[in-house]
Amino acid sequence: MPDHSPRHLILSLFGLYARDEANWLSVRSLISLMGDLDVDAAATRSSVSRLKKRQVLEPAKADGQAGYRLSASALAVLREGDARIWSRPRASVGDGWLVVVFSVPESERGKRHELRSLLTRLGFGTAAPGVWIAPGTAYDETLEALGRAGLAAYTELFRGDYLGSGPPDVRVGEWWDLPSIAALYDAFVADHRTLTQARSPDPARAFAAYVPMLTAWRRLPYLDPGIPLDLLPTGWPGVQAGDLFTELDGRLRAPAAKHAHAVIDAP
Repeated sequence: MPDHSPRHLILSLFGLYARDEANWLSVRSLISLMGDLDVDAAATRSSVSRLKKRQVLEPAKADGQAGYRLSASALAVLREGDARIWSRPRASVGDGWLVVVFSVPESERGKRHELRSLLTRLGFGTAAPGVWIAPGTAYDETLEALGRAGLAAYTELFRGDYLGSGPPDVRVGEWWDLPSIAALYDAFVADHRTLTQARSPDPARAFAAYVPMLTAWRRLPYLDPGIPLDLLPTGWPGVQAGDLFTELDGRLRAPAAKHAHAVIDAP
């Protein structure tokens, strides 16, 4: 289950250790840190090249050293994700629903794919063809993401209560692929629960465990965008997975950062 591709690990490294350090990592420190995650220099350089083509990373020099920084749009996306990843917000039934519909001229049909991709990334379910739904608490984040992508003009947003004839918990099971999401939560727990049993790790081992764990967790709060627990199956595994992430984050984050910054600050 874990997505430990070099590209995703690099994004985790920049999100964790570059944003608060002038948004920059040297090529030397990036290759060294990726080596500590068992990714060789060739794979790291290849992934950086792809991230540059996608305008996620930009080349930049500091103190005469070659390096990279996150683009402004990538920084915005990472900031957007911070609350979901660490705060684990969960809507209530009383928060209602956010509904997004869009209309794209045939001459700009490529925008349809962009809109679908963006709404999928934000965790929207599909209530009907062309009708996308998320908890009402997703409004601000959605509006900001649509504006940043230049797609807001193609959309109409509505927020309110569900007044359909079917039970809302049944409808939620139709709007989202809950079995697949639950399986990913279960896999996260299975892959990482043993990390709670080890003695306090030294910084290097904490780093090698923490970055892949965070990378595996990052996408899960987007697949489950805070759907109210009252509308989810009993014993929803997202609760256990979230509690495990919080425990491991508290246990590993500080020693992992100690190792990372020792590498970054090395002469």
